[in-house]
Amino acid sequence: MYEYELQQLRTSDLIRRADHARLVREAARARRAARQEGGGDSAEHESHSRRFRRLRSARTA
Repeated sequence: MYEYELQQLRTSDLIRRADHARLVREAARARRAARQEGGGDSAEHESHSRRFRRLRSARTA
């Protein structure tokens, strides 16, 4: 009986995680679609990456 309950808990946890992942994907897809409909001329055209962009300069010896 104990193994059955563990399996039920695991199954419900996997279903909950899958639902959450699906919700996250749908939200990202909706944001992407809204951004594409907006045109791209908005003031929020900045990059949101966390990468530091270095200035291109000649490499020293």
